[in-house]
Amino acid sequence: MKDILLGAKNLEIGGIEKSLITLINYFVENGYNVTLVLEEKKGALLKQLNTSVKVVEYKPFKRGFKPIRKIMNYIKQVKFKIKYKNKFDVSISYATYSKPNSFVARVASKNSILWCHADYLSLYNGDKRKVKAFFEDIYYDEFSKIVFVSKKGKESFKQVFPEQKNVYQCNNFLNCNKIYELSKKKIKIRYNQEITTFLNVSRHDEKQKKLSRIIKSASLLKRENYKFRIIFVGEGKDTQKYKYLVEKYDLSKNIIFQGSQENPYPYFKISDCVILSSDYEGYPVVFLEAFLFNKPIITTDVSDFLDIQAGRGIVTSKSTKGIYRAMKEYLNRGYRIEKSFDAKKYNTNIEKQLKKILKNSWNFCEYKLEYIR
Repeated sequence: MKDILLGAKNLEIGGIEKSLITLINYFVENGYNVTLVLEEKKGALLKQLNTSVKVVEYKPFKRGFKPIRKIMNYIKQVKFKIKYKNKFDVSISYATYSKPNSFVARVASKNSILWCHADYLSLYNGDKRKVKAFFEDIYYDEFSKIVFVSKKGKESFKQVFPEQKNVYQCNNFLNCNKIYELSKKKIKIRYNQEITTFLNVSRHDEKQKKLSRIIKSASLLKRENYKFRIIFVGEGKDTQKYKYLVEKYDLSKNIIFQGSQENPYPYFKISDCVILSSDYEGYPVVFLEAFLFNKPIITTDVSDFLDIQAGRGIVTSKSTKGIYRAMKEYLNRGYRIEKSFDAKKYNTNIEKQLKKILKNSWNFCEYKLEYIR
């Protein structure tokens, strides 16, 4: 039996965290010992972990005078090294930006993997120096392998670090059975065939998600007497800002805030179209969830948007004007997906990618795909 360590910040509700849970439970279902190291042992998704997963908190000291803080963190690092140095067959730093995660993963195994969830060249507006500084800060060159969840993310990284070897792309698994089961839960909002329902599932962070584009687009569409509603599932530091904009534009009957939902899947069932307005993404989990429910997508040209352009929705520019035009196009013409998403084939391909990544780490066994069908 092999031992795997994964590191993350916490298990609050989010796309990255949901993907981590699926990956961890997948490893467990296939006979591996899993240890999860969290900076903060908290989050609604903690209860979704398999009970066999060992959860350890590694929380750096962040308060107090800087010299004392440094000493305390140094002692903490020494203790972690004594207990865990090279004790695992594979270790994964799943929260890319986290220095503590980077430290934990590099110490825990000689086969350490940095898991990356964004297109960092887009994130830093094409500034290669900032991308280099970001990765140097987390000691990227000390990892055995670097994995990106999107093709675009990997390609951007290779533009900045062309000499870097062992860089892979591996998307997220989909636990289809669980998602379908969760989608059966009853919610107060019902499907209404007389009105078009758009759905946005995201963290309320204007810097990245730019939900103001959707709100302002809704204002323009309302002026033109279109009938529609938009469901916002999620919350964050800019939720109140968005609620203020909804009031300002008199959109309270068009935009419904549902807050953060551990189970967003019933909302997919009652929606007609999923919408993303972000400035940058990795490979959005919501893309995959929309595929699974056979829902068309309106998205800005982030990440692997070509997957959407290839018959799954409307891709538009990163602007209010672009979102407005795409929503208007959907309201006027609708969108028909010609080919259903093959979840079994998708997960099989992810398994192949994972095998390739871990090939030199251990004798990777043949996993049973029943878990993710």
